[in-house]
Amino acid sequence: MKVVLTADVKNKGKKGDIINVNDGYATNFLIPKGLAVAATTAAVHETNQKKAAEEARKAKELAAAKEAAEKLNMATVTVTVKCGESGKLFGSVTSKEIAEELKKQGYDVDKKNILLEEPIRKTGRQTVEVKLYPGVKTKINVVVNGESV
Repeated sequence: MKVVLTADVKNKGKKGDIINVNDGYATNFLIPKGLAVAATTAAVHETNQKKAAEEARKAKELAAAKEAAEKLNMATVTVTVKCGESGKLFGSVTSKEIAEELKKQGYDVDKKNILLEEPIRKTGRQTVEVKLYPGVKTKINVVVNGESV
């Protein structure tokens, strides 16, 4: 019996897959639990439409991420923090502070997508990588200015 999976089923397939299973397995387990529906022409057509819509949405998101990466490429963010006389900061500059400065400049970047190996603890210019979408990354410049106390 052919069925369309409505949820991921271990060792059988992912949501939206059309699979062939034993009649008893389909009628006694998959369909009553809501894990699958019979593969009628309407169900198959609906599944294909959902897959096409999902692919179109992902392509649109990827294009938007690439466009944002072009705009953001090598943008400069300036952060002013308190520091000692030697140029060592009191505390550090984190991805949250960088994200706030980017937001002030009009870029909408989540702090989780700013890839810092470790927080910035010295004044000066650093290059930081920003992940906008899976496979789409760009770099920004972060300038840390020290404000003597």
